[in-house]
Amino acid sequence: MYRVLLLDDEENILSALRRSLKEALPALGIQVCLETFNSPATALQRVSEQAFDLAISDYRMPEMNGVEFLKRLRAAQPGTARIILSGYADHDALLGAINEAGIARFLEKPWDSHALAGAVREVLQQRDRALEIEHLADEMRVQRGTITPQDLALKRLEEESPAITKVNWGPDGSVRLDDLDDFDGFGDFKAE
Repeated sequence: MYRVLLLDDEENILSALRRSLKEALPALGIQVCLETFNSPATALQRVSEQAFDLAISDYRMPEMNGVEFLKRLRAAQPGTARIILSGYADHDALLGAINEAGIARFLEKPWDSHALAGAVREVLQQRDRALEIEHLADEMRVQRGTITPQDLALKRLEEESPAITKVNWGPDGSVRLDDLDDFDGFGDFKAE
């Protein structure tokens, strides 16, 4: 089952996108778990907690445009495939999205449900092939001694659970907090 992030600031578009994918993808043999967001900031927070196979984002949003969101997603989860949707045929935006955010597809609104599902299937298949090649290359690196088996295990763990390897451990095994401004000194965080 693939985990897919959907982002659009308009709730009706988000609902229509979700409905289109839920209806069309099973007919292609693709099972998905869809998570929808109407705020890029909220979506980025979720990306720090959960790995996604694919993200589909609107281009024009007031808080942050889709290219910027997908650039940040790419930095956090390089293996996540990226599609951008736009109601505007802006060629500069298309080039920016391809070059800056490494998108796999640029689709126009309104979309055809079958074409959208076909694009999602193709992008996920490309992603699966790329990940398989990367995993084989990693195995070769371990065999050649370029990376250790522990480094490979950490890399795979990070792919499955983003930021899990970035915990700031103390010498006694405790978890150290980087931002102590919210800490009251008695083991609790200050209430806001």
